[in-house]
Amino acid sequence: MLKLVRKMNAMVAAVGRYGMALPAAAKMYGVVGYCWGGTASFNHAVFNAPGMKAAVVYYGSAPAGTEIAKVKVPVLGLYGENDQRVNATIPMADSTMRAIKGTFVSKVYPGAGHGFLRAQDQPANRAASLEAWPETIGWFKKYLR
Repeated sequence: MLKLVRKMNAMVAAVGRYGMALPAAAKMYGVVGYCWGGTASFNHAVFNAPGMKAAVVYYGSAPAGTEIAKVKVPVLGLYGENDQRVNATIPMADSTMRAIKGTFVSKVYPGAGHGFLRAQDQPANRAASLEAWPETIGWFKKYLR
């Protein structure tokens, strides 16, 4: 499994390098992911690729404490209240990021479930989506300047 995580991070870093090499591009990038991709985004923050400056995690699990302690970029975690499996990883992420003096902001949306951005036919999920997306844009505007 670790080999696959390393390969995924190397591939994301390669995309980041490509994007940063474009003539009009800034020399930094951020990642955002949903569910498995949210977990992958948090793992990419652990990877600390050159140029990576911020991560947004939608309902993705946090890495293990020993790994999360390697994070050097600000991470925004957006979670649905009705997602106990993923939400169980929030306290450890929060305490570890505080211990390393890192930036981790988590928001748990009332009544929303896992995959709330996708399942907007449910009122709580729609409300969470309407609030979370501007948070995502704001996070990147703040840290990718």
